[in-house]
Amino acid sequence: MHESDEAQLLHSWHRNAAAWTQVVRDALLESRRLVTDQAIIDAVLESRPASVLDIGCGEGWLVRALAARGIRAMGVDAVPALIERACEAGGQFAVARYEDIIAGKLKQRAEALVCNFSLLGKASVEQLLAALPSLLEANGRLMVQTVHPLAACGEQPYADGWRLENWKGFDATFPAPAPWYFRTLASWMALFTATGWYVRELREPVHPQTGRPASVVFIAERHGVLEGRT
Repeated sequence: MHESDEAQLLHSWHRNAAAWTQVVRDALLESRRLVTDQAIIDAVLESRPASVLDIGCGEGWLVRALAARGIRAMGVDAVPALIERACEAGGQFAVARYEDIIAGKLKQRAEALVCNFSLLGKASVEQLLAALPSLLEANGRLMVQTVHPLAACGEQPYADGWRLENWKGFDATFPAPAPWYFRTLASWMALFTATGWYVRELREPVHPQTGRPASVVFIAERHGVLEGRT
């Protein structure tokens, strides 16, 4: 898999928008119900931001959950069909591709940036993380939740590389398999460092039934932020 997989990744989400909306709104994914939805909500609330930008917001559930808790939240996604569904359910949303953010076309700024299971590519994610400070208010934080490498590795080698999601185990029909880029935990940490972020906390939310990590949550700040605080 090469750069074409970045394009194929986005193309697959255009096709899978309706199925993903069903999964989220009908609570069909157990790990979300039991662990990961609350994990990212808790991470955001503990930072007490006045404003949040959800990057790769999908059908918008997190924006609505934060708005219900009094936080000014906006979501952006590259898939127009997902943004349409988000707007229908209420909230502030806009179509924005990672390329738009990297190019500085998105002018929205917030005290917290959230990427909740939305960092799926390779080069696109590397470039996005380097560009995100332009959207962050002073002393703000970036919160990233993604699949835990231990759980997501399966029987394949524990090494960075492209994988293919065939949606097995999902109680919904997905029309298109989706490429995604697997990173080890060490590679995630190196990527944050290389793009100018300091990971101040790493969380591993545990599934209450399996006892295994359901995800990993990175809470990061820009290098130099801590030194500038009094």
